Amino acid sequence: MKTCFAIFLLGMALLAGCDPQRVAKLEEGVSTEVDVRKQFGDPVTVTVAPDGTRTLDYPRQPEGWTNYVIKIGPDGKMSSLRQLLNEDNFARVRAGMDAQQVRDTLGRPAEQKRYDLKKEEVWSWRYKPVNESRLFTVTFGPEGKVIATAKADDPREQAQAGR
Repeated sequence: MKTCFAIFLLGMALLAGCDPQRVAKLEEGVSTEVDVRKQFGDPVTVTVAPDGTRTLDYPRQPEGWTNYVIKIGPDGKMSSLRQLLNEDNFARVRAGMDAQQVRDTLGRPAEQKRYDLKKEEVWSWRYKPVNESRLFTVTFGPEGKVIATAKADDPREQAQAGR
């Protein structure tokens, strides 16, 4: 079982490592959804807006450090390709936001934990500014609204460094 998990982790790491090359092959206003799917594969989710814009989600969590959102305009061309896990987006997460607003800002979290006694839920995203692995967390209170955010070193990296 450990061997299968190790192979899975290696595959995810290789997939995430290829993302910059995939992104470089796509051009806003020119590339089509077929081009996007050729580079990134099938998205985890597809959301269609009333105007026909298609939003394709490519989260690389929990093992990667990125979450991509690619929009295909009503004309069938890629209108934007964004990596969501960055300092600007973390700064947009504010007290009072609901879970859907946070998910729209950062994409799918790497981990979600419930703390029933405190009536809180904590979501975490792994990200990698420069060469360090970090963790961004959002805490939701009993009403399902953001009550706190935090940044810390990724505990997985610290555990591996201690081996």
